[in-house]
Amino acid sequence: MSGFKKFLIRGNLVELAVAFVVGAAFAGLVKDFANSFITPLIALLGGKPDYTGLAVTVEGTKFPYGVFLTSAIAFFITAAIVYFLVVLPTAKLIERMDRGKEATERECPECLSEIPIKATRCRYCTAEVSPVAEVVH
Repeated sequence: MSGFKKFLIRGNLVELAVAFVVGAAFAGLVKDFANSFITPLIALLGGKPDYTGLAVTVEGTKFPYGVFLTSAIAFFITAAIVYFLVVLPTAKLIERMDRGKEATERECPECLSEIPIKATRCRYCTAEVSPVAEVVH
């Protein structure tokens, strides 16, 4: 039983659970944002994107492809919202925060792995590399 407790309390599992809960809440937020603002804007431009009634019947079997089409449109709208309102601004913020930081690693010219700047040998391919001269400000 103690092993099971350790497994449940382990940092990775707890972090995963927290990420799942926050992700579910965020998914609801994005869905509501899309339903409240983006879908009405699209409806103003070209009608409401609801194709759930579309279907084709082949030899008596109905294939409701409209359900998939509506879900695909909702997915692309949601993905665009997440990209332009979350991913892009976050990437810009991280880029601004990292501007003033000094580099601590560089690429090995042989295997292209990241190695410390002052390294004289690559820890991955063991190639000899010349250390980078220190920059004095």
